[in-house]
Amino acid sequence: MKSKEEIKQILCEAVDRREEDVFNFYESVYAEPEYGYKEVKTSAKFRAFLDSLNVKHKDGLAITGVRADFAGRNHDFRVALMGELDAIAVPSHKDADPATGAVHACGHAAQLSSMVAAAAALADTGIMSELDGDIAILATPAEEFIEIEFRNQLIESGKVDFVCGKAQMIKDGVFDDIDASIMQHTSICNDDYVAGATSNNNGFVGKLIKYTGKPAHAGAAPWDGINALNAAMIGLMAINMQRETFKDEDHIRIHPILTKGGDIVNTVPADVRIESYVRGSNPRAILDASEKMDRSLKAGADAIGAKVDIKTLPGDFPCVQCEDLNQLMYENLKTLVGDGASLFCAGFGGGSSDQGDVSAMIPSIQSYFTGATGGLHQAEYRMVDRRNAILNAAKAMLMLAVDLLYDGAKTGKEIKKNFKPVMTKEQYLREWGHIEA
Repeated sequence: MKSKEEIKQILCEAVDRREEDVFNFYESVYAEPEYGYKEVKTSAKFRAFLDSLNVKHKDGLAITGVRADFAGRNHDFRVALMGELDAIAVPSHKDADPATGAVHACGHAAQLSSMVAAAAALADTGIMSELDGDIAILATPAEEFIEIEFRNQLIESGKVDFVCGKAQMIKDGVFDDIDASIMQHTSICNDDYVAGATSNNNGFVGKLIKYTGKPAHAGAAPWDGINALNAAMIGLMAINMQRETFKDEDHIRIHPILTKGGDIVNTVPADVRIESYVRGSNPRAILDASEKMDRSLKAGADAIGAKVDIKTLPGDFPCVQCEDLNQLMYENLKTLVGDGASLFCAGFGGGSSDQGDVSAMIPSIQSYFTGATGGLHQAEYRMVDRRNAILNAAKAMLMLAVDLLYDGAKTGKEIKKNFKPVMTKEQYLREWGHIEA
């Protein structure tokens, strides 16, 4: 029987041997970015890579998601390694798709590439025969909560129940047999660190808002109309008046965008649309801020005599990192990339991820690896260190999986035993999955 450190070394060396294949995969995915629930090409590329390894997989999970399972010598514990399929919208980025504005400016192409690196290492080495449990490689769709109207149409047509992919996979039972989940995310290069464990971050609900007024000639008879844009502006201003009521510790963020301001400039706007997030560090604070936002939006409609329709959709649950997994990851990072200033433990994050939904139910972690410059979701975003963002990330996740599955999966089982879920799957679907205004 090989030692735990020998198994880790075998896997890390296997990742390095696949460098060219993995980087070619990255370039292919990066070149054809797709939005959530539309990742048809990206999913096909992921499946083709698995096929090249002769690894069986399930596809069509939450429309475009894929899962490949690697069986150990027993099946008492199962770890999920996850990467994301979708891109973000930054039309001004030099590599953005000219038709859609999509670009991989959030690190998901690197995430997904670390998944194929991990899959290749497991397939090439046959090392699962040394481990007491299974590893599931998951490519998950629609992490970015965007194109809310399109995704709401998917919900109304019965194709999905959730705007985000991992939530849909939870509902569909993809995580029912998963005992721990491991993710990583590309971070911006920093002189002080190259990788790190992380802490909790915000969750949110999403909103679709429609103001309806009455059209009229904007120059000849504006008094005959009801200006929905004016109603929306008052509603947005009323939201700003609420900001002093948000507690600092709740990390509330409300950031609406106006997606339609009317139809034509010489007609009083009668159809105005807004999309928004309401972020916060805990469900109570999120729902409290959501109610205040709704009151503000309705006040704008009342002031002008317009109508407003507000649809509130479950977004991401606040992320609750498993400290036991964080500590194990930190120890592996010391071996992999160095100690001291090379590592960090992030403070509370104002962003969100649907990994938070998973973290509410099973022990979960999302670590960070530097590799990009320019800032997330920005036109200046560039990948400059693939080895760290992709290869080291794959190695670290595999090393942590070995920790959990070695020696009868003793460590994994102990972590699961000590883990206290925020809610069960049933509670999640009942209490978080059906948020309505």
